[in-house]
Amino acid sequence: MVDHNSNTSKDNVDKNDSLRPLGESERNLGALGYMALWVGDGVNMGNMTLGASVVVVGVATLNVWQTMAAALIAIGIISLLFALNDRVGYRTGIPYVTQLKLSFGSKGTLISSLLRAIPAVIWYGIQSWIGGTALNEIFKIVSDGAFDNVAVGFIILLIIQILLSMKGFESIKWVESVASVVLMGIVLTVFFILIKDHRAEIMDTWVSVEGTWGLAFFGYIMVFLGNYAAIFLSAADYSRELKTGYSDTKRGLLYFLPIVIAYGSVIAVGAMLATVTGYTNPALGLPALFDNVYVDLFISVFIVFGAIAVNMVANIVTPTYVIQLFTKLNYKIAVTITGLLAMVSFPWVLVQDDNAKGLDMFVLIYSAFLGPMVAILLVEYYLLRKQKFDVDELYEKEGQFTGVNPAALIAMLVAAALAFIFVDLAWIIGFVSAAIIYPLITKFAFKDSKFKKGTIYE
Repeated sequence: MVDHNSNTSKDNVDKNDSLRPLGESERNLGALGYMALWVGDGVNMGNMTLGASVVVVGVATLNVWQTMAAALIAIGIISLLFALNDRVGYRTGIPYVTQLKLSFGSKGTLISSLLRAIPAVIWYGIQSWIGGTALNEIFKIVSDGAFDNVAVGFIILLIIQILLSMKGFESIKWVESVASVVLMGIVLTVFFILIKDHRAEIMDTWVSVEGTWGLAFFGYIMVFLGNYAAIFLSAADYSRELKTGYSDTKRGLLYFLPIVIAYGSVIAVGAMLATVTGYTNPALGLPALFDNVYVDLFISVFIVFGAIAVNMVANIVTPTYVIQLFTKLNYKIAVTITGLLAMVSFPWVLVQDDNAKGLDMFVLIYSAFLGPMVAILLVEYYLLRKQKFDVDELYEKEGQFTGVNPAALIAMLVAAALAFIFVDLAWIIGFVSAAIIYPLITKFAFKDSKFKKGTIYE
């Protein structure tokens, strides 16, 4: 067994291929840059809406302590899963789509990778349409109403994101560094205005209410956790860019601290905003909070920066790698294709109010597969392979990991089916089910499977 910490030196791996393992000298992200990724990703209108959802028709389901406790528990679990699942990418330099080969095989990866890539492309389109709408508002304000074309704003924003993404993580690092400062500045401004002018309302409606530590409390933990389910699944795509020398504990803190700061503050501001204004939609709540002609500009800047920051981290990198996996195209072309796919995903239709239920159902359907997939990856790496595998073998065209591993596909599908029994807890049901089912199928079925080589069941 080859030490999996070594990078592959196979001649059949193109040195310009962005799917190859990254060496130590190729990693440019330090601690601050890495944390900026998660601040930029966490501060956006969607997460603010999530915080606002704890206040229903002017009544808080959870009080401030319960809301923060639910958020902290969720963020703790998120950080733990990040630190566990990012270890493969951090130690070997391989991306998520290559990590999938360990469990699903080269052909099975083509199926499983789409479950992460397709939702990301669709959300890329949705976030860009929302950002394009906000960019159009900025153009309207600046031109005094002379310019008004959302489609043009959408296309301009997509082009900007495509161009920014072409330089890979070096570009993403700088975008997120700027976005994290701007976005946190906006959030803190709103926070202090709310505390200064509306303290009594917040105390009466959110802080002092009884709330519940019951099922609703645990339901919100699942909601807060599920919001990151896709991104920590593909943790290797980010950790492979982080400079070497960080222990597992330190890497866990590189997730926990920025997510607490960004995600926690945005959830709090969302709940406070809903408490004061009665709107669960921050795009309506923020204008209601201020009485100023420039509020639209303030909100629009927030939305545009938030859309770019989220897309650059969560919705561009992984689908680009998946496109490369399918097509063998270079990174810049794959990034462009990702943007074009986002453009033709009809986001202007998906964001309409009458399609909200359909979009929610889409989220539930793909989320049911994410819990099982991350469980399978963790069981594979920690339990079955004891953190040891041959990196070179993953890149062999006729090696051990070619074809399909039926045990992984069956475990994923069965666990996903069980997750649909109670959709509100789909992620955790799928996760636990797959963690049990996958090692059992691997042990007792497909006795001659080449995927058992190097595992405890060999």
